Amino acid sequence: MSMSRARVARRIAAAAAYGGSGIGLLGGVAVGLVLTELSLAKRVVGGSESSPPRADGRYGFAFARRTGQPPLRLAFLGDSTAAGQGVHRPSQTPGALLASGLAAVAERPVDLRNVALTGAQSTDLERQVTLALDDPEQPPDVCVIMIGANDVTGRMPPAQSVRLLSEAVRRLRESGCEVVVGTCPDLGTIEPVYQPLRWIARRLSRQLAAAQTIGVVEQGGRTVSLGDLLGPEFAANPRELFGPDNYHPSAEGYATAAMAVLPTLCASLGLWPEEAPETRDEGILPVAKAAAEAAAEGGTEVTAARGPWARLLRRHRPSEAGAEPPAPAPSPPPLTH
Repeated sequence: MSMSRARVARRIAAAAAYGGSGIGLLGGVAVGLVLTELSLAKRVVGGSESSPPRADGRYGFAFARRTGQPPLRLAFLGDSTAAGQGVHRPSQTPGALLASGLAAVAERPVDLRNVALTGAQSTDLERQVTLALDDPEQPPDVCVIMIGANDVTGRMPPAQSVRLLSEAVRRLRESGCEVVVGTCPDLGTIEPVYQPLRWIARRLSRQLAAAQTIGVVEQGGRTVSLGDLLGPEFAANPRELFGPDNYHPSAEGYATAAMAVLPTLCASLGLWPEEAPETRDEGILPVAKAAAEAAAEGGTEVTAARGPWARLLRRHRPSEAGAEPPAPAPSPPPLTH
């Protein structure tokens, strides 16, 4: 199964590189049915009309007095998940959770800027990257991107989705910024989507997630798979991990995702021990195989090795390690920009 996913992911990534439309796992009729049902699901659950809370500002400001080090700059890009749609307090958004966690690990303040847009597809990444890089004298130290779900529901060809994401990662890396991408989540967990279309939605999501990984790693970024991490846990605890609209994560759901991304975020800046006891290093694999395996297990990191090879790191989920969400570093209320 993973080899089949690896082949499809590689074909999509190749089509992205050479301008093709890519290849799908499923026939057009089946894809049309599942995307129609996903669109209906959005209307059934209603979504959230309110804007996500703004969490931009400085976190861990006390570390500046203690260590005298300048703040790290963290940018957040992507769709409603990156923006924190579905929660009400800035501290509950993934950006705030990761800024607080990064500040605590680095023992430095962290300046967060979130340019994510609710409803965004990968077509919006060019605009978001331009915003994130608007100060050439102070580019972000690291960017987190969460994108893909709206590409699937919006029927964007997967090769186009991967090509746009790869271009965004390339621009960020050329500016000297580290990049961590949370790949496409598992759309098979949306409650109003029923079998067998739920299974098809899951396959479409994993197909895109694997292809995203190939594109990102080839541009020097790192990925963390969110689909399977959020999938079974959301399915088992929908009332806890989904928000009131049953479509976006709740505060607990965002904390689960943030705990999966935090080790990779810190490792990209050299702040996380690569031999941490909770990490299983699966070694060096062909990038397509690593991408396919990562898409099937949440919290899995893929980073570039040499040439067409990548390193696969499986990190324990918070529930397995008994971990709590990162406690916010001492900070005043976030300053809005």
